[in-house]
Amino acid sequence: MRLWTLHPQYLDRQGLLALWREGLLAQAVLLGKTKGYLHHPQLDRFRKQQDPASAIATYLTVVHAEAARRGYAFDADKLCNRRTQARIPETSGQLLYEWRHLKAKLSKRNPAVLSKYANINKPTPHPLFRLVAGHVRDWERRPAEAVRGSD
Repeated sequence: MRLWTLHPQYLDRQGLLALWREGLLAQAVLLGKTKGYLHHPQLDRFRKQQDPASAIATYLTVVHAEAARRGYAFDADKLCNRRTQARIPETSGQLLYEWRHLKAKLSKRNPAVLSKYANINKPTPHPLFRLVAGHVRDWERRPAEAVRGSD
């Protein structure tokens, strides 16, 4: 499961579809509708919110809007009807780690999409997140060299 800190505009078709599916799974977990993935670390930042279900639904609303912009027909009826105005603090180190991670994926899976973003060093975060200074999050699974080179 990956719930990107990055704005979904950077994802290729495969990444956007995966994010939608994984986001809906996260919503089901946060609503107590599934027994799997209960302790997945990607859910920590949503669980810490006053209303975790509204946070993930707000997150998915942006994913849905990006899909609609591209002409995809994601079913908005699958979203919880609650939303939040709160923004979740997320570190610049986490955002940049994810940016490197996505670029590595795109280099293998979709070089054409990667080439569109070749000159971007500071990607836009998903609007649910408010960037703060800091390192890659402890919940992120990463190789040892990425821990040292996260800043």
